[in-house]
Amino acid sequence: METTTNSSSSSEGQLIIPVPSTPGASVPLKESYTHHSPIPTAEGPYILGVDEAGRGPVLGPLVYGVAYCPEAYRDKLEGLGFADSKTLTPETRSSLLQTLSSDPDNLGWSVRVISPQAISSGMLRRPPINLNQQSQNATVMLIKDILDKGIILSEVYVDALGTTSTYQAYLSNQFPGINFTVESKADFKYKIVGAASVAAKVTRDACLEDWTFEETEYTAPEIELGSGYPSDPKTQAWLKSGLDPTFGFPKVVRFSWTTVKLLLEKEGQAVKWIDEGQASLIKAFESAQGLDKDRCGLARELGIRSIAAL
Repeated sequence: METTTNSSSSSEGQLIIPVPSTPGASVPLKESYTHHSPIPTAEGPYILGVDEAGRGPVLGPLVYGVAYCPEAYRDKLEGLGFADSKTLTPETRSSLLQTLSSDPDNLGWSVRVISPQAISSGMLRRPPINLNQQSQNATVMLIKDILDKGIILSEVYVDALGTTSTYQAYLSNQFPGINFTVESKADFKYKIVGAASVAAKVTRDACLEDWTFEETEYTAPEIELGSGYPSDPKTQAWLKSGLDPTFGFPKVVRFSWTTVKLLLEKEGQAVKWIDEGQASLIKAFESAQGLDKDRCGLARELGIRSIAAL
């Protein structure tokens, strides 16, 4: 999916900078996509950082970000102000994304935006694709994309996901010849991971702030979505107001989250499938499988035969 230029804004509605990694104004986020900045031209090898934004929220996408620069650029990177995006104000994060885009010869970044629809369908399928697996897939995809674009990576720093030693061994096996460091709080320890954190956080926030509902018949409550975290009072209020008892929630919601499941069970309309308890259908399928010697009339009408007969 191609992305177009959008803009981020402060809580007061003041325009800050373009956010090129979002779908665009009034464009619904219907599927997961990847956005890449222009590829740097400086001589490598390069270092790369990986971080995410939005693992915990019940609303909106999960965004994985990477940032990369030549090894020789590392000292300059230290003075640019990158850090764990959660410790920065929205205005500072937006300014740092502009910084990340200001030196295209040396700095590159990418994001993988995993839609809430994809998160839900993955976690609710059988067998499920849990959030750790989806996160791992996004990380591998981003690193592979950068390598495929001709960037030579020597070192990759990753914010922890699960058991650090296991994940580090997995990534090293996937990409032999690259030195991987997987650590908790890597966005605080390594500036290149802080840069990736900024790219991911600014993208996710802009996606949620400018969310356009795909459901044209849905009447959204006239209150803010909030941060999307279940503990956010604004998000809690939106969830309670935004639930349709029959049709549930729009696709901005992650249906696999316990918060949503409990609301649907409590406030949603109970559904009973029409074939539940229908003895004639049960008897028909039993006879089709050779479990009933006297095939009923319904089975004959439907042309149902046993596997043995076939």
